[in-house]
Amino acid sequence: MSPDLFLGIDLGTSGCRIIAINERGEIQGRSHVPLPPPRRQGMAIEQNPAQWWQAIKQALTSLFQTVPAKAVRSLAVDGTSGTVVLVDRNGNPLTPALLYNDSRSHAEARLIAEQALPHSGALGPTSSLAKLLYLQSCPEALQAAYLLHQADWIAFRLGAKLGISDENNCLKTGYDSIRQEWPDWLSRVGVRRELLPAVVPPGALIGTIDPSHTETFQISPQAKLVAGTTDSIAAFIATGAEKPGDAVTSLGSTLALKVASEHPIFSAKHGIYSHRLGKLWLAGGASNSGGVVLRQHFTQAQLDKMTPHLQPQQTTGLNYYPLPAQGERFPIPDPHYSPRLTPRPLDNVTFFQAILEGIARIEAQGYRQLQLLGAPFPSLVKTTGGGARNPAWLQIREQTLRVPVITACETEAAYGSALLARQALS
Repeated sequence: MSPDLFLGIDLGTSGCRIIAINERGEIQGRSHVPLPPPRRQGMAIEQNPAQWWQAIKQALTSLFQTVPAKAVRSLAVDGTSGTVVLVDRNGNPLTPALLYNDSRSHAEARLIAEQALPHSGALGPTSSLAKLLYLQSCPEALQAAYLLHQADWIAFRLGAKLGISDENNCLKTGYDSIRQEWPDWLSRVGVRRELLPAVVPPGALIGTIDPSHTETFQISPQAKLVAGTTDSIAAFIATGAEKPGDAVTSLGSTLALKVASEHPIFSAKHGIYSHRLGKLWLAGGASNSGGVVLRQHFTQAQLDKMTPHLQPQQTTGLNYYPLPAQGERFPIPDPHYSPRLTPRPLDNVTFFQAILEGIARIEAQGYRQLQLLGAPFPSLVKTTGGGARNPAWLQIREQTLRVPVITACETEAAYGSALLARQALS
């Protein structure tokens, strides 16, 4: 008899990833299917939801060539935060999906800003709520039954009841996660409230696999569907950070910070809001600094060649604030803030190290800013992204933060969703 399996499905804009784990959290199988690039026209960025479902089917078919489908006990889906679609009463998409970075809804965002609370996650033209107001004006909206987030629609296609979403995905649609309700001010901006989904916590049971998939994929009809979350929250879960003071820094093109707190932290000025996860809140912000600055000055080959020559125990003394261009959002909310990358030493290794030191100081300043707003200062930082593989940078950051900094063993959002799926049945 095969051991029980729990699936995590991560759906982004570039592809679908699925990871299967056992009861001990060990990865038993994985698959990946790319997606065609989205359609772009100015600020409009769209994708056909049918392509998502096709990728899911291909990824499941590939996965079940290596692990037994009948062993699946539960699965959860995470999706890109802010990607939405209008559907009819049968769950059929009426519009293309507006992706997370679709920013056409400026007029709608101004209307929301007049009514929303200062800490609302629905502020800005890329919010799901701004997209909903835009979509409501389309002729297709006359037939609409629900606004669904990316993860919601896939969960529905797998067998969940239509019109269910999770707290984390709903944050940018205006959901009040503190009071756990859709607030009254949504009516004042013209929201058709009947389009809003019912909201459940991430990890809640929301149904069982549709019988048609029992035939197609041989998944047991008793397999449970579990409410998922956003891709960034799933990636946090994947690291194993789970208690107050546990923090996760993502060192990708940009620098993103999240820390587990017993209390929610909000600051629209700093772009900080909090997602509820069980009894904790994940508070975080994102700087414009990060690996993108390194790419402006060095190729990957140059970075790889210089890394062994870094001397983290001996600081450069250069006080850089590395940004790719003018403008910062967190920890310094200033659209006119200028990069500081001078004086530039003649030695490229010293320049490289000074940039790393500067990004480490921004990370520390970010966590101090979160602390000033009420979050705990990290007792441990787990790190993900490309920069997590640089041991010298880890040492620089540990010296700057003065707390342990370790590379997370698992970082994929699909793994975090698989943990959610397992937790729901534990």
